[in-house]
Amino acid sequence: MAKIRLALIAGGISDEREVSLRGAIGVEKALDPDKYEVIRYDPATDLAQIALDADHLDVAFILLHGVHGEDGTIQGFLDLLGIPYQGAGVLGSALAMDKNLAKTLYKLNGLPVAPWVMAVPEDLEDTSRITGRLHLPCVVKPVRQGSSIGMSIVRAADQLSGALRLALQHDSEVMVEEFIKGRELTVGVIGNAELTPLPLIEIIPDSRFDFFDYEAKYQPGASQEICPAPVSEQVRQKAQQYALTAHRSLQLRGYSRTDMILAGEELYLLETNTIPGMTPTSLLPQAAAEAGLAFSALLDRLIELALEKSRGLKS
Repeated sequence: MAKIRLALIAGGISDEREVSLRGAIGVEKALDPDKYEVIRYDPATDLAQIALDADHLDVAFILLHGVHGEDGTIQGFLDLLGIPYQGAGVLGSALAMDKNLAKTLYKLNGLPVAPWVMAVPEDLEDTSRITGRLHLPCVVKPVRQGSSIGMSIVRAADQLSGALRLALQHDSEVMVEEFIKGRELTVGVIGNAELTPLPLIEIIPDSRFDFFDYEAKYQPGASQEICPAPVSEQVRQKAQQYALTAHRSLQLRGYSRTDMILAGEELYLLETNTIPGMTPTSLLPQAAAEAGLAFSALLDRLIELALEKSRGLKS
């Protein structure tokens, strides 16, 4: 049987380039060489080459994070070339990447979120509009960034202007939302028409970290990840249902991972990742392994879903 010619697309030009490249090493190693002929492409330099090779590629595996990777840009490029790929399409990618639009859709679909406002230029000099609408502490974050890049927790009003300026270094739009103290959970979902929620993971950053920031995410040993998360059956069921609803609300497909905060017995959605980290120890692969799907088998499944999608079939 002929091998599947797979374009492994990693690198790119976002602030998460190095995370992408590290993940691609693990993915390429885990892909069965008897099944796949893997060709690596870096969008920072290889977009023209992807276009030239398009007729000879069966499927793409996108391992890009952040702008031009998770926002629908590369997805639209591949759609134009007729190359199927794993995960969300243009619309779903763009919706999930925009935290303001995603939270709006969460609310419209009955999902609980923290109160938030979008910053305006005048807030840089006078933050009273924000502090008049939200309780401190609050979280300031770029609207279209991942890995907590440019994000701050503000505990005093005089810190707010600096946090806004930091976030604006990474995006032209900034969100401010009330900080909810609780346990951080994440829930993966896999499937096209039929969706399967994965076991919950609890994320516990080391005490030296104020929150699950970039360093806490990627520095070995900086955070503890417990799978399955030690929560009640009621919380487990609710979290999994919320992840499914979030996935559908954002018009996603293939897979996703939704982050939440558990405060007491109440859950609040933070965001949904359309291209979760993909090393064997990343969060979604950990949950898949707990569900009985080893890393190489998880990759096979995501590729199957991509090819199934291109044929217009339902899972």
